[in-house]
Amino acid sequence: MSDNTDLLPEGLEDRLPASAARITTAMRACLDVLDSHGYDRVRPPLLEFEGSLAQRMEGLHTRQMFRFVDPSSLRTLALRSDITPQIGRIAATSMAGAPRPLRLAYCGDTALIRANQLDPARERLQLGAELIGADTAAAAAEVVALAVKALTAAGLTGISVDFTLPDLVDTLSAEAMPLSPDRIEAVRRELDTKDAGGLKAAGGEAYLPLLYATGPFAEAMATLRELDAGGVLATRLDGLETIAGRLGDAARITLDPSERHGFEYQSWFGFTLYAHGVRGAAGRGGTYRIGGSGEPATGFTLYVDSVAEAAPAPEGARSVYLPTGFSEAKARRLRAEGWRTVEQLSSDEDPKELGCTHVLANGEAKPL
Repeated sequence: MSDNTDLLPEGLEDRLPASAARITTAMRACLDVLDSHGYDRVRPPLLEFEGSLAQRMEGLHTRQMFRFVDPSSLRTLALRSDITPQIGRIAATSMAGAPRPLRLAYCGDTALIRANQLDPARERLQLGAELIGADTAAAAAEVVALAVKALTAAGLTGISVDFTLPDLVDTLSAEAMPLSPDRIEAVRRELDTKDAGGLKAAGGEAYLPLLYATGPFAEAMATLRELDAGGVLATRLDGLETIAGRLGDAARITLDPSERHGFEYQSWFGFTLYAHGVRGAAGRGGTYRIGGSGEPATGFTLYVDSVAEAAPAPEGARSVYLPTGFSEAKARRLRAEGWRTVEQLSSDEDPKELGCTHVLANGEAKPL
């Protein structure tokens, strides 16, 4: 009978050296970009009180998180499934008095009770940035451009950004295309699924043209401008133009104004990032309000595990084997020059099998 004690739970896996190296390289490249643009890194804890996480982000479902009772406080703790609400808590509490706009970056593990069939991973390394205290097109443009720069620094190519307007139905239904409150959610749902028949049945026939205002940015924007006869979307569309202008030719831009899946807590603007070789989305972002404080923010999250799989493999490190009796001063010099060093522990070792490319001989690194 086989021993199953060493099996990992479904959706979890070990990252062995080659995979771990790819993830680390991609993570460092992205974090370096965020740091160079003035985003200070914070490190919130893996666990928080369930109630704290739930109140900071609309649409966050704590039932999807691992929860248990804290033996110290006897309150329910939750293992985070998203770091963004934690950044909101930090901004609203510990850094409430910090100058605005506040620029914060983060990177850490998240976990889900269950994943979906398209992406079975239940653990993700999440990396991102939040620009807090500004609700302008300029702020959104900075964040989108930063996300594209981070993916580019990680070595990804063929980057595209898909814009959306998460509050589109709410904005239009208030006056330009009136809907009774009991029909709004149904119209949102049918627009999201791109179901023309369902949209008619839900009483949203006036919204049918929105199904065709999608695709390459310039063409989709022209269609939306024509549909916005009353001008209720004018400021939002102007904002999209500003963001697209900031990106220039750094990424391909598309527009799907009625897309809401994954944007449940965003306000007027959302975006999804794609790149060659990345299965599914490389990341998501948009504008939102921090729960509890109501402060505006714009941010993005990158899925580092997926990004790393599509990024170029890091160049093989030069490793030098240090025979017994080696000079510590020489070894320090080699490490300062970027070498990895592996010390000899026994006489029967094979330096090549240990991954070494060179050996220290006569004070110099000699090829094996």
